[in-house]
Amino acid sequence: MEHHEDRDVRLAEAVALRGQGHREEARERLVALAARHPEDAEVAYQTAWAHDVLGLEKEAVPYYERALAGGGAGPGLSSEDRRGALLGLGSTYRVLGRYDDSVALLTAAVEEFPEEGSLRTFLAMALYNTGRHHESTRLLLRLLAATSEDPSVRTYRRAIEHYAEDLDAIE
Repeated sequence: MEHHEDRDVRLAEAVALRGQGHREEARERLVALAARHPEDAEVAYQTAWAHDVLGLEKEAVPYYERALAGGGAGPGLSSEDRRGALLGLGSTYRVLGRYDDSVALLTAAVEEFPEEGSLRTFLAMALYNTGRHHESTRLLLRLLAATSEDPSVRTYRRAIEHYAEDLDAIE
């Protein structure tokens, strides 16, 4: 079994390679590292990400799932990496047509990280894909009202929030 310091160095090197645009080499190194450390959530997350950036969504899924499973011998993901893994897996499920899985995962992710607008945005896309257009639009309108810096949107924030609750209402 390799020492934790070796794991740290190998992981840092692979992540640096990905950052420098050597995505395939990074992916290969991370796959090997994940095989040596199957319980390591951080390695699994970085390996998932390495597949995702290459458009290998299907191959990324088991690594994302392993990263989020927790309960392994190694440390879990940091809060930031957990948010990234939830977003990555939810988005990947959606891209693969696994819309219900995407909605379920992203709904739980939004509950866990309610301030994370990117999670709500990807949930809205998944809701759209399941035919839940009202819910999707409501979520996006609420997000727009809450986060837009556009002065004209800010002027109508209350109205947008009001109408988002029932887009079919006639007054």
